[in-house]
Amino acid sequence: MPKGYWVSVYRTVSDPEKLAAYNKLAGPAVKAAGGRTFVRGGRVAAYDAGTAERTVLIEFDSFEQAVAARESAAYQEALVVLSDGVERDFRIVEGID
Repeated sequence: MPKGYWVSVYRTVSDPEKLAAYNKLAGPAVKAAGGRTFVRGGRVAAYDAGTAERTVLIEFDSFEQAVAARESAAYQEALVVLSDGVERDFRIVEGID
């Protein structure tokens, strides 16, 4: 079964305090849902139309599990705290089997 991945690229962080509060809630929510964080921040080399901004990559055992984690009450609580603190491109993608 193909794995599922959260891929998030932060275009701007307008409120670092909101991001920090989000991280405190989102980390445990992702872990409880079976997510494994592979990339969170760090160095970025961007090419073509890419942006060299904060990038997050989280793996789940399936695409369905990744979607369920995003829709979970615990993660929704983290999103409320984050609100307008960042602008990001967030997507869930299916891996190659």
